Amino acid sequence: MEIDARGPRFGAAVTTFVLAVVLITGSAWLLAWQTLAFALGAAGGVGRSPYGWLFRKAVRPRIGPPTEFEAPEPPRFAQAVGLAFAVVGLVGYVVGPQWLGLTATACALAAAFLNAAFGYCLGCEMYLLVRRVTVRTE
Repeated sequence: MEIDARGPRFGAAVTTFVLAVVLITGSAWLLAWQTLAFALGAAGGVGRSPYGWLFRKAVRPRIGPPTEFEAPEPPRFAQAVGLAFAVVGLVGYVVGPQWLGLTATACALAAAFLNAAFGYCLGCEMYLLVRRVTVRTE
């Protein structure tokens, strides 16, 4: 079942804001929240993440029905990639070194910003590349 293509982009915009605040404040607690959001999105799909829920309940009713759909697997994979960077960032902020937390968070922020601002999902593109490489053509 395909998903509303605007949902993951909305989630990326919220993620961009959250990760920017993490970089400004150095808040490991806020990065832990974002890590949880990524984990829920990776485990259950973007619709099961807190930002997906917010989009579904508060945003979509105000902007009307979707006109563009996408497969759920690439955004879900992108959530897993974001989760990996967030976990590494969280380790850097909590255990050290600090530069590891900053670098991993900045990488996740850059990817989220690309999706939010330009609709270019790096994790989705990675998913498609992995599929092309691993699926054999007969």
